[in-house]
Amino acid sequence: MAYDGKKVLVTGADGFIGSHVVEQLAAAGASVTALALYDAFDRSGWLDSLPAETRSAIRIERGDMRDAGFVGRLAAGHDMAFHLAALIAIPYSYAAAQSYVDVNVTGTLNLFEAARMHGLERIVHTSTSEVYGTAQTVPIAEDHPLQAQSPYAASKIGGDMMAMAYARSFDLPVVVLRPFNTYGPRQSERAVIASVIRQVLDPACQTVRVGDTTPKRDFTFVGDTAAAFLAAGGADGLDFGEPYNCGSGIAVTIGEMIDTVQSLAGTAKAIETEAARFRPENSEVRMLLADATRFIAASGWRPQTDFRAGLDHTIAWWRDRLKAGVVRPDARYSV
Repeated sequence: MAYDGKKVLVTGADGFIGSHVVEQLAAAGASVTALALYDAFDRSGWLDSLPAETRSAIRIERGDMRDAGFVGRLAAGHDMAFHLAALIAIPYSYAAAQSYVDVNVTGTLNLFEAARMHGLERIVHTSTSEVYGTAQTVPIAEDHPLQAQSPYAASKIGGDMMAMAYARSFDLPVVVLRPFNTYGPRQSERAVIASVIRQVLDPACQTVRVGDTTPKRDFTFVGDTAAAFLAAGGADGLDFGEPYNCGSGIAVTIGEMIDTVQSLAGTAKAIETEAARFRPENSEVRMLLADATRFIAASGWRPQTDFRAGLDHTIAWWRDRLKAGVVRPDARYSV
């Protein structure tokens, strides 16, 4: 996995996982172009929070994956691309499904066409465990049936199928990495762990408001997920167009996660379930548990951070954010 001197494009670099991928690539010596969604307020998402040394080592570009001409120009001169740009909020996909198709399918198509045009040597495309829906068999291997239980999941299946089609039709060297639930510093409060930690630590929150506490999730610390992306970009034994799971192989219920967070934080707030936080009927994914055997064997990657250690690190990050007052003013998300 020699990234030193490689010219690497990262889409969705301004996001949670993307910013961590940028950091690891820069540390590995890559010449990184970090794409952030255009913002009229001159912000670049989490890239603005990176250490000055990292920011000085990367080139930030602003644009939109839906613009094919822009993506084509952006990809020129790069050796590789890590494609993380996507709309990811499941609740919003119920309200605005078309936008998810535009970004997650058409935006992905635009990058693949640009990669073909400019002869990129590898593209790592981001999938998601949500494409599996509720597990029919556990742990979930890559041959598990795909079940779209939200418009978001459907759009990601569309992007995955485009990767498979381009690998088969045009020999596009695209690796499909399928992370299970990732958590850690910089994650949006719309994600369950971030929301819980914020509420547990925030003295303005008298209770911890959540939805269903019974679903099980396979949580992976963001540093390990970012390392998986670098492994997917450099390993020789991966089949192009085929998905590879990335997860810890351990599942916990949302309720168990909340208990662990409170134990580590030294709190004992009451848990309050809110109907508005539940997914629509037949849309909740009850169980996600990764079988990452194929990816581990082909790439050598393994998660290094156990769940309690990852939560402890994330709690410390949230303590600093709350102390500095750099959090959104309202801790209550409706969904």
